[in-house]
Order: sequence, then structure tokens, then C-alpha cells
Amino acid sequence: MAKKKEFKKEDEQLENVNEALSTTGQWIEDHANVLTWVVIAIAAVVMGIIAINTYVIKPKAVEANNENAKAQAYFIQGDFEKALHGDDAECLGFEEIARSYSWYRPGKLAALYAGICYYELGEYEDAAKYLKKFSANDVNISPAAKQLLGDAYVEMEEYGKAIKAYRAAAKSGNDLIAPMSLKKAGLVYLQQDNKKAAKRVFEAIKNDYPASAEAQDIDKLIALTID
Repeated sequence: MAKKKEFKKEDEQLENVNEALSTTGQWIEDHANVLTWVVIAIAAVVMGIIAINTYVIKPKAVEANNENAKAQAYFIQGDFEKALHGDDAECLGFEEIARSYSWYRPGKLAALYAGICYYELGEYEDAAKYLKKFSANDVNISPAAKQLLGDAYVEMEEYGKAIKAYRAAAKSGNDLIAPMSLKKAGLVYLQQDNKKAAKRVFEAIKNDYPASAEAQDIDKLIALTID
């Protein structure tokens, strides 16, 4: 008797499944045109993305790289004016490259170069503007840019912003830049007579980066924080 009930239950379940499949199949049949257009639309979007990447993004990135190379030649020579603004001939200059190719990685790199050029020319406000535009996941370039941003703020006597930039650079954990940035932050703290904060960052250099150049005479700086 129990087996008959089990078979009956299984038959009912199979009937429900068949009914569900039949209903689904009917729905698909009734909406075949809609589903076809959905598939076509998805395919069109995918093909569009591939086409944009192949025919727009990659060529533009190559173009921006070529323009950067021209400006970098002046940068290496120390001609920061031409590197920044171009030569009215073949070189656009980093500022124009950063503006025209802002969506592409070489354009972001041009913004970093523009910031460095402005810093070297003593135009610290513009340097900060471009250095803030630069963003990358690189463990060396990104913290170095933040450190230079801190230097620009120091030159403008915006010490709070300088410390924030230095601390951001130090968070990278880069063995070269982090202790250097911490030391710069500590010196600004000392200038602001915030000895407690200065001592904290100097001790961080001593404990976390004992092999760094900054750690070699750090005890002298720590002594300055003790009343």
C-alpha cells in the first residue's frame, strides 16, 4: 500500500514537471521573436564593445604614447617649458596630452609629467592640480606622485594638506618612498610644533624601516620631540 502511494506521488511529481516544461516551452514559443531580439541586442552590445576597444581605445592609447614620447625627450633634457607646453611643431606637450587623452592611461601619465614640470618650474598650485589628477595602482609611481604632491603643498605653506599627502604616500609600504614620506611628515609636524605626532611617525620609521637611509639618524629627530 505504501509503495502504491509512493508511485502515485512520483507520478504526480512527473506530471507537474511535464506541465511546467510544457508551459515553459509554450512561453518560449509565444515569445520567440522577443527572445531573438534580446539575443541580437546582447550580441550587438558585445560586438560594439570589442569594436570600440579595437578601433578606438587601442589606437588612441598608441597615439597618446607617441605624443608622450615626444614630450619626454624635452623632459629628459630638462626643458620643462617645452615638455609641458609643446614646441609649436610636432610636440603637443604634457598639458595638452593630459587634456586630450584623459580617458587613456598615457593621458593619466602625462598628467603626472605635467605636475612634475610645473613643480620644477616653481608653479606649485598648477603642480598640485595635475598631481591630484594622476591615479594608478603602481606601487612605485603612485606613492612618489603623492609625495611630490606633499612637497608642492609645503611650498604653498598648506601644511595640513602636505601631511595628508605624505601619510597617503607612506601607506603604500614602499621601502624607499614610505620612510622618506614619513620623515617629511614628521618634519612638518615639528614645524607645526606637534611633537607628539612627529615622534609617532619618526618611531614608525625606526621600527618599520630600520634598514632605510632615514632610519640611520632618526634618533636625533626623535630627541627633538622630547620636552
